[in-house]
Amino acid sequence: MSRIFSSPFASVYPLYVAKVEKKGRTQAELDEVIAWLTGFDDAALQAHLDAGTTFADFFADARLNPHAEAITGVVCGVRVEEIDDPLMQQIRYLDKLVDELARGKAMEKVLRS
Repeated sequence: MSRIFSSPFASVYPLYVAKVEKKGRTQAELDEVIAWLTGFDDAALQAHLDAGTTFADFFADARLNPHAEAITGVVCGVRVEEIDDPLMQQIRYLDKLVDELARGKAMEKVLRS
């Protein structure tokens, strides 16, 4: 089991925010990407952040977008579509979306519209 599984999502969320804001994107855009992937509205996302929910519990509570399988590419040298562990794949899906947002991709492309 990876250490990230038991890490609080709230400990990584500020890093995601900093990453996208450094590249000229907004926290609202990040939250939109998280909502697309997980099905969480703003209140549910904030509740998970306030509760210190682990990544394992965060994704266990999520309703993963049926189009998430369209997320492909490399994160940390590993192709996300080839990751065997479902939880690790979901975490990497989120990482990939955050990377695409930070790189300036159009929101329609990030959200696989």
